Amino acid sequence: MDQDAYKAFYEKVGKINGWDFSSVKCRTEGKHWDFYKEVAQACKKSDLVLDIGTGGGESALPLADSALLLVGIDQASGMIETAVRNGAAAGVLNVRYLRMEAGKLDFPDRFFDVVSCRHSDFCANEIARVLREGGIFLTQQISETDKHNLKQAFGRGQAWGTKAGTLRERYMAELNEAGFADIESFEWNVTEFYETAEDLIFLLKHTPIIPDFGQTEGDFQILDSFIREYRTDRGIRTSSDRFIIRVRR
Repeated sequence: MDQDAYKAFYEKVGKINGWDFSSVKCRTEGKHWDFYKEVAQACKKSDLVLDIGTGGGESALPLADSALLLVGIDQASGMIETAVRNGAAAGVLNVRYLRMEAGKLDFPDRFFDVVSCRHSDFCANEIARVLREGGIFLTQQISETDKHNLKQAFGRGQAWGTKAGTLRERYMAELNEAGFADIESFEWNVTEFYETAEDLIFLLKHTPIIPDFGQTEGDFQILDSFIREYRTDRGIRTSSDRFIIRVRR
C-alpha cells in the first residue's frame, strides 16, 4: 500500500471508529508490554507531553492524569475529530488535539518533556528539536514479523517480504544521527487468539495488515482456509510482534 493510499485508508478508519478496536474479542498469551503505562511512568505532573499519531485518542488519554498538559497530534482530520469527542466524553480538561504532520511539528524548540509515538511514523530530527534536555522519547512500532501466518496465507501484507528488523534498525540509526546517544531497544511478541471470524474480519477491514482485504478476489476463501487451519479451543491463532525504542535527550 503506497503512502497516498495508506493516508486515504487511515482517514476512512478515523471517521468510522477512530482506530478503536475495543469491541474486538481477542485473548493474548505471553509477556505483554503496556506502552502507555510505561509512558505515564516516565512523566511528572509538571510535564508537557506530546503523543504523535494519537489516532482517536482513546489509548493515550490516560496520560493526561500523569501530566500538566497532553497534546495529541495526527495527520488525519477524522482521527482528530474522534479524539476531540473522546476527550470531551471523558471530561478531561488538560488535553489538546491538533491535526499535524509528524515530519513538521509546529511547536517551539525544547517545548516537551516527554514525547510518545505508538504505531506511527516519526521524524527523529523533529523529536530532537522539540524535546527538552533530559526529556524522554518512547515509541512502540510493529515488527515485520507481525501476523506472519496471516500474511503467509494471503501472500501479501504489511511489510511482507521485508527483512525482519529493518524498521527498527532504520529508526535507531535516524535517532543516533539526530544526536540521541542514550538509545535502548527491545522486542516482544505475544500469541493472539481471536474469538470469532467476525473479530478477525473487523481487524483486517480496519487495519492495513492485508492491504485491500475483501477487495481482492479469493480473499474470503483464503481467510476461511486460514481459520480452519489456525482455529483452536482458545480462538483463531496469530501473533502480535512489536519493538520498543526509548531514548533520553
